[in-house]
Amino acid sequence: MENYTIDVIAGDGIGQEVVPAALECLTAVARRDGFRFEWRHHDWGADRYRVDGAMMPANGLDQLRDGDGIFLGAVGHPDIPDHVSLWGLLIPIRKAFHQYVNLRPVRLLPGVTSPLRESGGLDIVVVRENVEGEYSEMGGRAYTGDAEELVTQQALFTRSGVSRVARFAAELASTRSGSLISATKSNGIIHSMPFWDEVVAEVVADFPEVRLESVLIDALAARAVLRPFSLDVIVASNLFGDILSDLVAATAGSIGVAPSANLNPERLNPSMFEPVHGSAPDIAGRGVANPVGQIWAGVLMLEHLGQAGSARTLMSALEDVLADGIRTIDLGGTARTAEVAAAVVERLRIAG
Repeated sequence: MENYTIDVIAGDGIGQEVVPAALECLTAVARRDGFRFEWRHHDWGADRYRVDGAMMPANGLDQLRDGDGIFLGAVGHPDIPDHVSLWGLLIPIRKAFHQYVNLRPVRLLPGVTSPLRESGGLDIVVVRENVEGEYSEMGGRAYTGDAEELVTQQALFTRSGVSRVARFAAELASTRSGSLISATKSNGIIHSMPFWDEVVAEVVADFPEVRLESVLIDALAARAVLRPFSLDVIVASNLFGDILSDLVAATAGSIGVAPSANLNPERLNPSMFEPVHGSAPDIAGRGVANPVGQIWAGVLMLEHLGQAGSARTLMSALEDVLADGIRTIDLGGTARTAEVAAAVVERLRIAG
């Protein structure tokens, strides 16, 4: 029997509610299909920070290194500045394990009301560069508190970094429609974006079956709203990919249903799977949080682990539950978090 060791970090806010719900579904599909998960739970996040001033222990990365994957809930609390919580947990994991692809699929799910008012057809994947670009540590502050205070923030783009994410996106596009859009701003950002355009074009030239279109990020944002069905695979820098994937997810109905995979494609290090939504402290502890994004993140984890059939089964069960009207309040339903998970588990039992 195949056994996978997964490190679980429920984190903060509603992460404490949606992660257990998703684990129930993952455990059920594993039992159904004849493999096992070993969950290694870590109490890392805001509560730990309040006690010892760190989001995770000093040897936290070493604790994760030998696992098959990382399943993350949410990070953040109003009492802790966001740059402290993110750079204390999420971003160090991404960088240390070279999770350079942030994969964010967006689809219209059954029963989820979208501004597009369509029941299907939208199917977009944003491939976001995940460890360099605009989210760089390079920079600093000087003359703090002075009228002449200055701040510098440097974006970091490397040929190897752009090449590898472009290659991943081109390979993905070659398995879908063959269309790849590269998000850029080379008309205004004079050094990094022309470099991005050049390297992406060089890489995609190795894929004659892929049609590359370079689109300015502002025009692409407008296109995502006005003509989203014209989009398929998008490759973007760290900042552009982050914003654009949230925009597309909102267009599809709710950022609360969107998943994210932080991938080390070479599988030399564990990859991490999480929902796109935040910790939502305003509803935390009420049992009404939407677990769809977390469950869908589990689907992405199953795919990465090589359990493609189980991934399809779990996604189908989730979609059936949504189609049946079992939805949390943010999606116009009345179900609680645990009720959505229980309905998915029941669907898996019936399917088995």
